Amino acid sequence: MFLLSLLYLVLTIIRPQDYLPGLVGVPVLPVVLVLAFLAWLMSTAKTFAAPQFLILPVFLVVLMISQVVNGWSGGALDELAKFGPTVIAFFVLATCCNSQRRVIVAMTVFVLCAVVLALHGVEQADTGVGWTGIPIGEDGRIQYVGIFNDPNDLGLLFAATLPMAVFLSRRGGFFGRIFWLAAAALLLYGTYLTNSRGAMLSVLVVAGIYIWRRRGMVTAGVLGVIGLACMQVLSSRMQDLDVDDESAYGRVDAWYSGLHMFMSHPVFGVGAGNFTEYNDLTAHNSFVLVLAETGFVGYILWLAFVSYGFLMMLAVLRHKPDTAAGPEHVDEWRGECGIAFTLLSSLCGLFTSAFFLSRSYTVVMYLLIAVVVGYYMGVRQRFPGLPAFRLSESWWRWVPAAVGSIAVMFVVVAVLLRSV
Repeated sequence: MFLLSLLYLVLTIIRPQDYLPGLVGVPVLPVVLVLAFLAWLMSTAKTFAAPQFLILPVFLVVLMISQVVNGWSGGALDELAKFGPTVIAFFVLATCCNSQRRVIVAMTVFVLCAVVLALHGVEQADTGVGWTGIPIGEDGRIQYVGIFNDPNDLGLLFAATLPMAVFLSRRGGFFGRIFWLAAAALLLYGTYLTNSRGAMLSVLVVAGIYIWRRRGMVTAGVLGVIGLACMQVLSSRMQDLDVDDESAYGRVDAWYSGLHMFMSHPVFGVGAGNFTEYNDLTAHNSFVLVLAETGFVGYILWLAFVSYGFLMMLAVLRHKPDTAAGPEHVDEWRGECGIAFTLLSSLCGLFTSAFFLSRSYTVVMYLLIAVVVGYYMGVRQRFPGLPAFRLSESWWRWVPAAVGSIAVMFVVVAVLLRSV
C-alpha cells in the first residue's frame, strides 16, 4: 500500500502519463489509486484517529451540495468524480505515513519529484522548451504539464518542499549533505525561474521561521527585510508588489467579488468551480475561493481541516519529553521535533503561496497534509502524552474562528481598496 501511494505521488507530480507517447491516454493514475485504495481496504492498519478523516469526506459532500442548491444536480456527480480521488489519496497516504522512516521516505519522494520539475524548468530557461515539449511562457516564466502548467503552482511546490530538502541534508553523510543542499539550491533557483511573487514570499516566510527558531524574532525580522529587498532587486514582478499594480489590483478586486458572492450565497456558496461565472478572474486566494464557492458551511470544514495540521505540528514542538525516561528518550524526541518543524515549515510555505492563489482543491495540498496527519498519528503512538485532537470536543471552536477570519478578510480588502 505504501509503495502504491508513493507511486501515485510520483505520477501526480512528475506526470509522465501527460507527455510520454506510450502513456498518453492510458489511465495510469486512476489505476494506481484504485489499487492503493483496495490495499487500504484490506489493510488492518486503517485508523481514523484524526479529525481530518471525518472532515474531508463531509467537505466533499458539501462540494456536491453546493452544486445542487445552485441548480445543477449533475454537478454533484461531477464534484464526486473530481474531488473524490483526492479524498481517497488522502486516506491512503495518511494511513501509510505512521512511522518516522515512512515520513522521511515520503519527504524524499516529494523533494526528488520537485527537483525533476526544477530541472525541467532549467532546461526550459536554457533552450526555450523542456523535455515534455512544453515551451517557456511568453513572459519568460517556466511551466510544466498538467496541474503544474501555471508557474505559480511550480513555485508553490518548490516552496513547500524546500524545508524537506534542508532537513534531509542533515541526515546523511558528507555526500548526502552535498546532494540535498544542491537539491535545495536547485529548488531556490526554480522558484526564481517561476518569477512567482507568492512563491518568493513563501520562501521568505520559510526562511524567517527557520531563523526565528534558531536566532530569535529580531534577527529573523531584520534578515526578512533584507531578504525582501533582495527579492525586489532580483525579480521584476516583486518590484511591482503594491496594490496599484494591475495584477495586484485585479487580485484585490477578485477578493472583493468573492466576499460579495459569500454575502449573496452565505450557506453553501455559489457552487464549487463557479467563481468565474460571477467574476472574470478567479479568486487568487484559496480561502476566499472556498468561502465564495461553498459558503460558510464549506469554509468552516476547510478551515478546520487545514488548521488541524498546523495545530498537530505545534503540539509536537510544544510537548515536553519525560527527562526521567533517560537521555535516549530525549534524543528520540528531538528527532520527532525535527520532523515536526520541517512539516510545519512546509505547511507555512504552502499556505503562504495558497493565500495568493486559488488552490483550494489542488491534490498536492492534500497529499502534504496527509503526511502531516499520518505522522502525528504515528508520533502519538510512540509518545502517548501528546494530545488527541477530537472533533467531538473542539468542533464548536471553528465557528468563531471562521467568523473571525472572515471579518479579517473583509477588513483587509476594505483597507486595500481604500489605498488604491
